[in-house]
Parts: sequence; C-alpha cells; structure tokens
Amino acid sequence: MAETGATAGAATPRERYRAQVRAEIKEHAWKQIAEAGASALSLNAIAKQMGVSGPALYRYFAGRDELITELIRDAYRSLADAVHATAVTGADPAGLAHVLRDWALADPQRYFLIYGTPVPGYHAPEEITGISQEIMADLLTACAALEPDAPGTPFAAPPAAPFAAHLADHRDWAGDHPAPPAALHRALAFWTRLHGVLSLELAGHFTGMAFDPALLYEAEIDGLRAPRG
Repeated sequence: MAETGATAGAATPRERYRAQVRAEIKEHAWKQIAEAGASALSLNAIAKQMGVSGPALYRYFAGRDELITELIRDAYRSLADAVHATAVTGADPAGLAHVLRDWALADPQRYFLIYGTPVPGYHAPEEITGISQEIMADLLTACAALEPDAPGTPFAAPPAAPFAAHLADHRDWAGDHPAPPAALHRALAFWTRLHGVLSLELAGHFTGMAFDPALLYEAEIDGLRAPRG
C-alpha cells in the first residue's frame, strides 16, 4: 500500500522523502519482529541500524505504538483487499478461505502480528477494528449466499438451539450486516476453525507429524461446507 496520502505526481520532494524514510523504518521493524517478536520492537534499535539518532526517528513515528499501529493497519489492509478482490467475483467461503491461507503463508510474521498473541501494553485504535470488519463482512456475505442448511449438516439446528438463539441477540461483531443467525454461525465456524489450523501450521506444530497441512486445511473447508441433505 502506498505510504503517501497523495499521488506520486502530486507529492512534494519532502513528502516523498518522508514516505521513503517511513517505509524504511517499517522494513526494519518487520525484520525485528521476525527475529524477536513484536513485543521487542524498538525505535532506538531501528535508528541504530539506520545510522541515525533515536530522536530523529520520532519525527516519523511518535513511538512504538504508532509504529505497531501502522504495521497492523498495513497488514489488515492487505488482507482485506485480497479477500475483497476475490469476494466481488462471487466466490464462496471456500474461495475466501484459500485467499486467507495464501496470504498467511506469504508472510507468517505479518499474519501473527494481527492474529497471534497480542502485544503487551498495546491497544489498537478503532480504525483498525473497522478494517478487520471489512474482512468479516465479505465472509458473512459469502455465507449468507449459501442455501439454507438441511437437517444433518453441521449447522442445522432447531430455531431454539442455544447458540443460534444467542447469535440472534449478540451480533455486534457483525456490524450492520443483515446475515441471519445461520450465516453468522457458519462465518464464525469458518473463521475460528481455519485460523486454528493456520496458526498451528505457521507456528510449526505440525512439524514431524508426517501429514500435509494443506490437505488438512482442505478437509476443514469441506467439512464446513458439508453437502446439503
């Protein structure tokens, strides 16, 4: 994603220089995260690597939290754009699931920054939540487009089923999306189960178990979109 708020042609030399320095800072930040995790991120260490003083970097990022916010924003924006580009083609939840895995495998550290262990003492601003909700909205739309679940599928349940009744009144996480409770349930199941597989795979927990994580991921997708009865 471009760093400047204007087009390249409209940006001043000073704006272009500022964008270049911020981009370089973020590159060093990602390297630090890959080596020691986001909790160890240090602007002073980045300044040393860039051969400048610590205070000089604070002209570009006010502190560690602002830098983390920028990295998280970039990560969420990248995933949201990738998911939406596939969603607008009419892809079903399985198609979106494949986008998620491809995106995660392309940069595991980026994945773990937004879906891994929270950074101690850091709280993301509301604007970040808004970007993450774009991803869920596309998944909800894909789930709502599926035909109703038939008896015998994982999501078929009487209207009074506890979780279905619960979702009918606890849907703030879905924003203003009009998806019915069944679609909410399906979307949550896709989101939680597939993130579970991805997190274990990327953290290396399948190493030595002698099976293909990609096939496990596909099996989970098949189970989540079980054939209608």
